[in-house]
Amino acid sequence: MTNRPQQADEKRLCGKTAIVTGASSGIGRATALALAGEGAAVVLNARRRERLTEVAAEIAALGGKALVAPGDVGKKEAIDALLAQTLAWANGGNSYHIVVANAGRGLEGGLLTSDEAQWEALYRTNVLGTAHLMRQAGRYLVQRQCGDIVAVGSVVGRAISPFSSVYGATKFAVAGLVEGLRREICGHGVRVSLVMPGIVNSEFQQMAGYDEEKFGAFTAQFGALLEPGDIAEGIRWLLTLPPHVHVNEIMIRSTGQSTP
Repeated sequence: MTNRPQQADEKRLCGKTAIVTGASSGIGRATALALAGEGAAVVLNARRRERLTEVAAEIAALGGKALVAPGDVGKKEAIDALLAQTLAWANGGNSYHIVVANAGRGLEGGLLTSDEAQWEALYRTNVLGTAHLMRQAGRYLVQRQCGDIVAVGSVVGRAISPFSSVYGATKFAVAGLVEGLRREICGHGVRVSLVMPGIVNSEFQQMAGYDEEKFGAFTAQFGALLEPGDIAEGIRWLLTLPPHVHVNEIMIRSTGQSTP
């Protein structure tokens, strides 16, 4: 049996609820808008309530539906509260279908030069927070026998950079968690995917502590860099594939990015 052609005005995520963490800016914001554009009701999570409120207003202006659910997903109790709040809001209080674990933080420097005082917080958010969100969502979606979990990793989680090796190590860990969970629950109709962006124009570099001038000089050799919407398009695409088709890993670089 062949898939029917998509109509130009068809929204392929209608009736679904998607949770997007780190949705206040960058890749998370772009992903929330992309999924809302496909008809999904979107739960917006990040620490900055005012930014989430702005994203929710953008979605509403386009005719979509969004819930503002601020919180720090580096904390287990905040993740549990997010999922409970989602279930109380979504589709009569009984379901969500998509979780995009995008929230994370960066850290400039390698093992010898990065700020050791930030290591624990980095791992708490990027690894432990992601692991707990995937664990709780995985258990729930296994009960439903369908659904998607997407974790946003990084190319430096596959091709380590000496300029961000501690951060890269957290993304190595995320990649391991994703593949392990995929193999654990794929037999229950749940897809678990890893998206690995290259260098993206966003607030990320500034928040991670990169020197703006040096970073600009480094990336100038690559030409046009990725924008958050480029990554969101990849996420939207894999989520709208037929349920029996699973693209479990995507690495997205700008055409000119040779390293990492």
